[in-house]
Amino acid sequence: MHYFAYEFAHAVLSPMRVGAHGMRNALEWPLNPLRLTPMARHFTAACELFENITRRYGKPEFGLKTTRVGNVDVPVREHVVARTPFCELLHFEREKAATGPRSDPKVLIVAPLSGHYATLLRGTVQAMLPDHETYITDWTDARDIPFAMGRFDLDDFIDHVIDFIRLIGPDTHVIGVCQPAVPVLAAAAHMAGIDDPCQPASMTLMGGPIDTRRNPTGVNQLAESRSLEWFERTVVGTVPFPHAGFMRPVYPGFMQLTGFMTMNLERHMNAHVDLFNNLVKGDCDSVKQHQNFYDEYLAVMDLTAEFYLQTIKTVFQEHSLPKGTMTHRGKLVDCSAIRDTALMTVEGERDDVCGLGQTEAAHDICTNIPAHQKVHYMQEGVGHFGIFNGTRWRTEIQPRIREFIRTIEYSRGSLPTDKRYPRRSRHVEIAISPV
Repeated sequence: MHYFAYEFAHAVLSPMRVGAHGMRNALEWPLNPLRLTPMARHFTAACELFENITRRYGKPEFGLKTTRVGNVDVPVREHVVARTPFCELLHFEREKAATGPRSDPKVLIVAPLSGHYATLLRGTVQAMLPDHETYITDWTDARDIPFAMGRFDLDDFIDHVIDFIRLIGPDTHVIGVCQPAVPVLAAAAHMAGIDDPCQPASMTLMGGPIDTRRNPTGVNQLAESRSLEWFERTVVGTVPFPHAGFMRPVYPGFMQLTGFMTMNLERHMNAHVDLFNNLVKGDCDSVKQHQNFYDEYLAVMDLTAEFYLQTIKTVFQEHSLPKGTMTHRGKLVDCSAIRDTALMTVEGERDDVCGLGQTEAAHDICTNIPAHQKVHYMQEGVGHFGIFNGTRWRTEIQPRIREFIRTIEYSRGSLPTDKRYPRRSRHVEIAISPV
């Protein structure tokens, strides 16, 4: 019923939003003699704040039109190369006429299916574009998927990762950001187990819940303290009419967003108080910075109930992957089968979603990856979001991932030798240079 209550509240507030919008336009009218008075500024700021916190945020655009390769600005075309009812595989294709012949590594970024759209990784994609052929999974909002399209669970997620890797081809490097760390590792194990010629050259797992028994956070403790039936009864709802996914059981995005915001409620409240004050002062730069962040942060999507519940059970309650009991389509996921895929893990010092050590645990369960093809990096001073976005990501984390991928490429002989990156032997120790 909470989904219907949410939709009802949104409908009830719609006339009030229209009224607030009309009042704001009237107060900001250039010929209004009162528009610059303190009272008018406060009323205008209050109207805009009310609109911002009560409106529904649609799916943002990536908006990546250009990138800089060397010293040249290169046009970028966002191209859908594969599509299923539940996901699109996007390729950010750089204009070949502008870049000239290049043999850049192919990178698949697996975006999390945890409430936000893949555009949350806009900064991740933007930083990878200059030196890589970049692909990303763009998951579909479950409320927009007709019920007749069937189920989508964790096994289906893993299947999508495997299929996309095969589509991109051999020597693909995979980056799993947050929640996808588990299915990416499971996909690599499955492909290694059948000696798939397209098994990834490397996988980089960033802030992912590989073993949530290590340094558990509030998110992990909540998942363990409640039964699976409690989650199904309390947070799972049914998509109401007139959405295309009418009658589909889902974990609503607004429920996930509520959980995220309550973890740092005071910070979000202070941010909106600051927005009000900046609107009154006319500080346009601060207002734009706030709006850019929250336009992305408040845009949420629904997850299919079966995917959400299976993830809770497998990852957070039973810890199946680190215990060696996880299965995919009835077959045991054996991470020790991975031998030819290099592994890098990245964690944030202040991550309050995936605690320190949870992602690093991947090294312990991938026992047959050679030690010289394993790298772990902990970034000081960043939380969960800062692992894949922001200044530290661009200047400290991404350059290390780039060097890791390039090192693997040259050790495999996948890239031509040049003066910047001399070819090395296949058995090369991966060394991450200081930035």
